[in-house]
Amino acid sequence: MATVSGQTDTRHFRTLFISDVHLGSKAAKTDFLLDFLRTHEADTIFLVGDIVDGWRLKRSWYWPQDCNDVVQKLLRKARKGTRIVYIPGNHDEFLRGFPGTHFGGIEVAERMIHETADGRKYLVLHGDEFDVVVRNARLLAYLGDWAYDTAIAINFLLAGFRRRLGMPYWSFSSWAKQQVKQAVNFIGEFQRVVAEEARRNEVDGVICGHIHHAVMEDIDGIHYINTGDWVESCTAIAEHPDGRFELINWGHLVGAAKPAGRLVMAPVPLTLASIKQEADEDIRAA
Repeated sequence: MATVSGQTDTRHFRTLFISDVHLGSKAAKTDFLLDFLRTHEADTIFLVGDIVDGWRLKRSWYWPQDCNDVVQKLLRKARKGTRIVYIPGNHDEFLRGFPGTHFGGIEVAERMIHETADGRKYLVLHGDEFDVVVRNARLLAYLGDWAYDTAIAINFLLAGFRRRLGMPYWSFSSWAKQQVKQAVNFIGEFQRVVAEEARRNEVDGVICGHIHHAVMEDIDGIHYINTGDWVESCTAIAEHPDGRFELINWGHLVGAAKPAGRLVMAPVPLTLASIKQEADEDIRAA
């Protein structure tokens, strides 16, 4: 099968970290994520929260075939021996009631300490517990989520217009988010607080998601890593066999032509129970 990127060689890593896919949202770039998963393998994959967007699914059901394909791709990787750890975020908080549970070979955990190949220790968590808006003002968070949906819709229209004019891709939603959050120093404060949590846990660094801002930097002696997202930037963090980290930016694909084909709605709603049942049946049949 041809990939969106045209890349055919598979890269293999010790660990991959992916977050903020928002399956169930029309903004989720599932085709690009599928392309990435086809050409990237790892011994361990951490899903660092907001993989499924339960908030949007509660408002209105949207689950095209691409969403099924992403879930099935991950389940197949787990069946073939990849360790997959799912750390829920605020949008998929319904999974937080299942710590230690395995669904089709995918392990659910609230947070985890990851040790790199060179012996460093990293706290892995989604990060929403350090977002004061989400933690203390749920209604305000939902309103912000609605505003973000609106920005994404504007982004879609602008991207189509710029593509017709032969102009490069530019994310209005990302620009708007950066302007607002820079004005209130949100990103910097979030990074500082998360780094402090890593320090309290006596680890070398922290790997999180949540704010859709991919970066790797040192904050007062703590190696802070944010995985970014698969709504705008399409980024992931990879750990090489020697323990080195790499920020993979799949964002150059955003705005490219979507592969030929149509979205097919799942005939039966895909629930947590049905995912587990299907995966367990696959494992028994393997």
